[in-house]
Amino acid sequence: MSLSRRKAIAGIFAATGIAVTTDEQLVRAQQTLKTAPVPTNDPLKVTRLETFLVKPRWLFLKIHTNAGLVGLGEPVTEGRALTCATAVKEIEPYLVGKDPRAVQQHWQAIYRHAFYRGGPILTSALSGIDQALWDVKGKALGIPVYEFFGGPTRHRIRVYAHSGPLERMKESLQQGFTAFKTGPASSRRGPSGRVWSRYVETPAEVDYTVERFAEMRKAVGDNVDIGIDFHGRISPALAKILIKKLEPYNPMFIEEPCQAQNHDVMAEIARGTHLPIATGERVFTKWGFREVLENKAATILQPDLCHAGGISEVRIIAGMAEAYYASIAPHNPLGPISLASGVQLAASINNFLIQEQVSLGEGYLTKPFTVRKGYLDLPPGPGLGIELDENAMADKIGHDWRNPESYDEEDGSVVDW
Repeated sequence: MSLSRRKAIAGIFAATGIAVTTDEQLVRAQQTLKTAPVPTNDPLKVTRLETFLVKPRWLFLKIHTNAGLVGLGEPVTEGRALTCATAVKEIEPYLVGKDPRAVQQHWQAIYRHAFYRGGPILTSALSGIDQALWDVKGKALGIPVYEFFGGPTRHRIRVYAHSGPLERMKESLQQGFTAFKTGPASSRRGPSGRVWSRYVETPAEVDYTVERFAEMRKAVGDNVDIGIDFHGRISPALAKILIKKLEPYNPMFIEEPCQAQNHDVMAEIARGTHLPIATGERVFTKWGFREVLENKAATILQPDLCHAGGISEVRIIAGMAEAYYASIAPHNPLGPISLASGVQLAASINNFLIQEQVSLGEGYLTKPFTVRKGYLDLPPGPGLGIELDENAMADKIGHDWRNPESYDEEDGSVVDW
């Protein structure tokens, strides 16, 4: 092949975000050009943005284009689905008529032209839009999203399941999971089933929590990972006591040992234990995670691809974390589009640890994910690699989910969710 043609092909793919520097990449690039559903030089325009509520508490987004390609995303903040839907509607006039393949420019425009930057609503709306734009871009070229970032760094993605009662964890083990996340057990049960309302607790309550975790560890053995999520409900003083007593049972990580905004306090807690501290579900964009890393508040970052800025931003966060020898365990208590986005991210970064999930897509996707020995295979399809099963979802449209409202059972004071 002539040098000029090689440069021409490399230039085309440089515009899409794909580097073509080796002969192998060149061959793959040529094949992509031949089979791309929408060639790079063909016009591609956004025609409309469509959001719809999906049970149990999700908001799905479809970005429609003039070529018939539809990009999928999840632009939701838990308990504020309608607010996020409105935010997406407000962004729609900017995107309609524009080429969806200019993902990075759209991210910058949506974020920076808002003037009041950041916050859970704007970045959640932007996150879902970013996911959907990458989905369109991948479908237009006929390649998975991870190919835009240098190809897969791994071929399987480790995932963990949520666990409440020990029986549930044993069921998940039979389903193929090898890692779990649980909360600190409390002998006091409110409407949410979990109450930690006091700044300090009695020795008996602390021991109850530790004994329940010890039972879990003994039941599943040391070949299984178990993270424990304090969910920001524990005071810093109590967190230190609990962590010290949990250390002999080797939790995979301690998540949000105190309120996520308290980076200095979390750093103090981190210095007092050898257990990894994890945080990130309530931290937004690279600027928020910069503070976590600079304070050495956590070594496991958990950005949520539906909140932190989407695939584009979380890849940047992952790069920042790698420079601090920190790993990425994407947060995801949401739906299968969020999971698919996390899988694409995990396949494109070096410092991925494990992916959270609560739904593998049964009843939502035409081809749900399957767990095998604790891992998901990379979906081979273009874009995010998933398609919605509209028929199966017909009875799941709409919800009125609200955040739990918890109160101390003894004095009636407000308790953190």
